[in-house]
Amino acid sequence: MHSELLIVDNDRKTSDLVSAFLTYQGYSTTVLGERDDIFDTLGKQSRHIMIADLPTLLARVPDILAKAWEAGPDLVIIAYDVPGSARTLPHNERLLFLPKPINLDELESVVMRAREYQALQAGNSEPATSEEFPHFLCSTIIGRSRKMLALFEMIEKVAESNATVLVQGESGTGKELAARAIHQLSSRSGKNFVPVNCAAIPDELLESELFGHVKGAFTGAYANRPGRFELADKGTLFLDEIGDMKANLQVKLLRVLQSKEFEPVGSARSQKADVRIIAATNANLEEQVANRNFREDLYYRLSVIPITLPALRERREDIPLLINHFLGCFNRDKRRLVKGFSREALEILCNFDWPGNVRELENLVERMVTLKENGFITPDDLPDRYLRGKATSRPVAAITTAAAADDELPLGGICLNSAVEAFENRLILQALQRTGGNKKEAANLLNLKRTTLIEKLKKKNLQLDQ
Repeated sequence: MHSELLIVDNDRKTSDLVSAFLTYQGYSTTVLGERDDIFDTLGKQSRHIMIADLPTLLARVPDILAKAWEAGPDLVIIAYDVPGSARTLPHNERLLFLPKPINLDELESVVMRAREYQALQAGNSEPATSEEFPHFLCSTIIGRSRKMLALFEMIEKVAESNATVLVQGESGTGKELAARAIHQLSSRSGKNFVPVNCAAIPDELLESELFGHVKGAFTGAYANRPGRFELADKGTLFLDEIGDMKANLQVKLLRVLQSKEFEPVGSARSQKADVRIIAATNANLEEQVANRNFREDLYYRLSVIPITLPALRERREDIPLLINHFLGCFNRDKRRLVKGFSREALEILCNFDWPGNVRELENLVERMVTLKENGFITPDDLPDRYLRGKATSRPVAAITTAAAADDELPLGGICLNSAVEAFENRLILQALQRTGGNKKEAANLLNLKRTTLIEKLKKKNLQLDQ
């Protein structure tokens, strides 16, 4: 079910402007006048986002925030007022703020964060459909680039199979998240998902960690101890960094995959193992097989279904979406009021190579939210690493112009949002030039309403003499 946007503001000009802008962006909006019953409207649909002038909202009904959330459990309220008033209200993750005067770019960004929050909450009870929130999978993996949508499709296909899956990708791309998504979408979701980092456990302990041990098996084994295979019975065992597993354990793992049985350390009795194996590595296992550092037969057993996660630099168009998501999460967790990243800062981040991938991006957003506390994050706030690091060889303006001019993707990639906006700006200016500045005729050329074109010109600060 799509979120309906409810607009509450006694200033009709403001409410009409907000409604017109959001309707143009594809949202369903309803302006609630002074005589309209907020609670009656909330009862007609389970998912709403309310955009309200804070004084207007508080004047409607005493204690309206608590009552509104009771009437609409999934309701997210976006309140706008003079800066600082947000701190006088109790913290609630369903209450977001915008300063006056309203910036429409900020408004759209906050609405997106509200919808993402609702998508996450829906994922805990009734999963949102892919048509409504196509950039989420199991409320954990985020992306709407072509590569990520293909990944979502692959995960959904293999989830119901019991086949062993090998998840490959650079460090920080979210391999464990992909493994968890496979488990959550499978028939085993009601049982345990048991992760094991093979690189983090000393070699002499890994066998006992995987298969368990019996009392007296070695010094310090004072009692029987179940291993991860036993804990994952009927569920899923996730073997992270499988490429670091030593040769002797590779042999024992191969036996479990072939016979579905294992022996605890110190025991002569085998135990059955109804466990689905998902392995992951950031190493090139084919090269390790060629160098005789990894068993070839085990490699083919593990890679029945191989899945490769794209690096963040290969899906740059997902960076703004990820930033918005992390920004909302850390604002809630740390009780901050950071509104977002400035356009210049966002362009810098879109053009960075991200060797640490999504994990590095998440850590950066957490750092920026913690230090900034409120307002917009600008290039001056970013660490030097992102200003002089491995970015594309040309500035964003040059990249977007080149991409729009010859329709070829630069080798260094682009920030898709910036490229699309640059292309839209040029079309608008061309239409104005062709019509001698007549906005009505230019709007007809662009198949837009005249009011929509005027709003875009104001929003983008475009003038014909540019």
